[in-house]
Amino acid sequence: VQLQASGGGLVQAGGSLRLSCAASGRTSSSYAVGWFRQAPGKEREFVAAISRSPGSAYYGDSVKGRFTISRDNAKNTVHLQMNSLKPEDTAVYYCAAALDQEGSHIRHEYDYWGQGTLVTVSS
Repeated sequence: VQLQASGGGLVQAGGSLRLSCAASGRTSSSYAVGWFRQAPGKEREFVAAISRSPGSAYYGDSVKGRFTISRDNAKNTVHLQMNSLKPEDTAVYYCAAALDQEGSHIRHEYDYWGQGTLVTVSS
């Protein structure tokens, strides 16, 4: 599976961004997709995950109620809608795919990773 993350940028606190993860190489319904983020000097942190069809969603505590993950299997794309952004959301965001799984917050359970996309939230 090849993954391409996009949609990062600079936004003011309280604003919104929508990240996209475009996948290719396998039938999209065969893998769960997760988003993780890594801020400078910090460990990579779980953000959200979505299972294979029909798509149950899971969120990290720090983003619950503000971020929404969704998938469009017809377009092999997973989106992360980020609302009410805070400066502490600033990080490089990575999408990852876990084959034959239903989604996890654990990094090593993911088999493929895309390159990151930088999100910067100014105060």
